Amino acid sequence: MDSNNFSRSRKLLDISQRLRQSSSITPHSNDQLYQSETHKKPNRSAVLICLFNQGDEIYVILTKRSSKLSSYSGHVSLPGGRTDEGDADDIRTALREAEEEIGLDPALVDVVTVLEPFVTKENVTVVPVLGILWNKQAFNPVLNADEVESIFYAPLEMFLKDENRRHEDREFQGDKYVLHYFDFKANNMVYVIWALTAGILISTASLVFQRPPEFEPRMPKFWKKNYSRF
Repeated sequence: MDSNNFSRSRKLLDISQRLRQSSSITPHSNDQLYQSETHKKPNRSAVLICLFNQGDEIYVILTKRSSKLSSYSGHVSLPGGRTDEGDADDIRTALREAEEEIGLDPALVDVVTVLEPFVTKENVTVVPVLGILWNKQAFNPVLNADEVESIFYAPLEMFLKDENRRHEDREFQGDKYVLHYFDFKANNMVYVIWALTAGILISTASLVFQRPPEFEPRMPKFWKKNYSRF
């Protein structure tokens, strides 16, 4: 990858260095206990937050799920999916799923850190893996039509802004929270990024840009309820 004719973004270099230094969650790739116990949990998945620099913006890769899928069909999501028994860790799950869904070569992704998991209302643990695509030109998307309808790139910083954002008040088991909806135009379409995907990206943007959003996140408490990483 380094032999290709491209230069690395100073902004992303600074971000990756800071996140590597401050990361409190490590990949666990050599942790045998982690590997064995993770495979006993079918309700575990990982998603890839893949960032790249274009102009003055940092973008994240997003997909629209196929309408053929039985769950969350047509929703916008990060590349990712359920843990397979053969996956060594969450990083492997996220990279494997991204390759299967959009043809992203794992060798192109520089994994920076593994973020704190989210837990869905259905009790599925979702682990965000943050990586950087230093050479965007080397990535030629090949979509798996059975899983992905389209791919697009959104500026990460938009998830800290109040522009193009709607919200809906919800309540679950006495917990009053807000679901955020971000409208984004790309490919002559308007994509709606919402629910867990929006929550993960709000948290990621706050971490990357080191500032809170312009709005009150008030995310569901169950997204961050007690869980066992091992």
